[in-house]
Amino acid sequence: MRVPRVAYFPDSFHEINGVAHTSRNFVAYAERHGLPFLCVRAGTRTRAFEQAGELRTLELGRTKASVRMEKDLEFDALFWRHGGAIRRELQRFKPDVIHITGPSELGMFGAYFAWEMGIPLAASWHTNVHEYLARRMGWLTKRLGESGAAVGQGVEDGTLWATAQFYKLAKVLFAPNDELCAMLEKSTGRPCYLMQRGVDTELFSPARRTRTTTDETVVLGYVGRLSVEKNVALLALVEGELAAMGIAAIRFLIVGHGSEEAALRAELAAVDFAGVLRGEELARAYANMDVLVFPSHTDTFGNVVLEALSSGVPAVVTPDGGPKYIVRDRVTGFVTADEGFATAIGSMVRDRARLDQMGKSAREYALGCSWDAVFERVYEGYLTALPAGEFGCSMLASNEAGR
Repeated sequence: MRVPRVAYFPDSFHEINGVAHTSRNFVAYAERHGLPFLCVRAGTRTRAFEQAGELRTLELGRTKASVRMEKDLEFDALFWRHGGAIRRELQRFKPDVIHITGPSELGMFGAYFAWEMGIPLAASWHTNVHEYLARRMGWLTKRLGESGAAVGQGVEDGTLWATAQFYKLAKVLFAPNDELCAMLEKSTGRPCYLMQRGVDTELFSPARRTRTTTDETVVLGYVGRLSVEKNVALLALVEGELAAMGIAAIRFLIVGHGSEEAALRAELAAVDFAGVLRGEELARAYANMDVLVFPSHTDTFGNVVLEALSSGVPAVVTPDGGPKYIVRDRVTGFVTADEGFATAIGSMVRDRARLDQMGKSAREYALGCSWDAVFERVYEGYLTALPAGEFGCSMLASNEAGR
């Protein structure tokens, strides 16, 4: 039995989002275990190929004709000029499976070459694009009055149907939580397996806290894109509700950027904007928070929630999307509707002993998560799309033993 040769086409790699975060860790996992792995991705370089052991990287530049989808996300309709370079590298690498992460230009390339070369296609779902689009059209649906809700639901349902047609091209699917797996299996008829997220517990640690023990201010943190679909407008409402409850010694720490930043600057009274942080700076920011406030209804997993828990910071999340699977309600934080955020935060602020215990429980939970376990399950999922008998579930251990 041998290890599958995987060609991976991520939508994002260098950006600040969940797909990029997972993709960088997937590449690191393959390199760490000496697995035959090719990563084809977009980057700042025009065209560059690198190889380190069994790991190969083909990085391709986008043109000025790219359409900006987000502050750090683009779609390049002229990316097809790289088709020849991708085909040549795939022919040299000879993958057993091609893995895409969505209907971007990279995903379309991966799906096309999987079809052309007769290679099994795997696809992972990372972003609820149907929910994102519906929320971004909120300005229009509100103007339509009573019919707006129906229009918004129609947009969401139509986008989900179209996206499912693309995912039907794959033989095996992956998603970050059971709810999404069930949705994909129903809409595509393909088997779906969990592809959750891990966390670096050495980097994200309570030990990085630098605030003094005499600081009585409660720091409420938010980490992520400042956009409509993240429901960040709730932060200002929470601040006002806490003030009405007589809880004034709070301050928000906002990490990230996006179109809603100006509105938050205008509406939040006590706030620090740190911008985009990475590495140790980000880890220190988490550790210096007391509570992570994450109001998104659309996140498929919630990397930032797991990073906060690893930093010993309890989180308050909504009952929608993936974060509710990470937080243990009333143990490592709270899972509550929007209108319950202030009450949940207030209960922790008023009972510091409970807040401290929740932070310890959060850290304990995070210590049980690892990237290796996540990607080992992904490789096991590949087996369902590959010829029986040629590969095995013990392939990773066998590969390491033979090195």
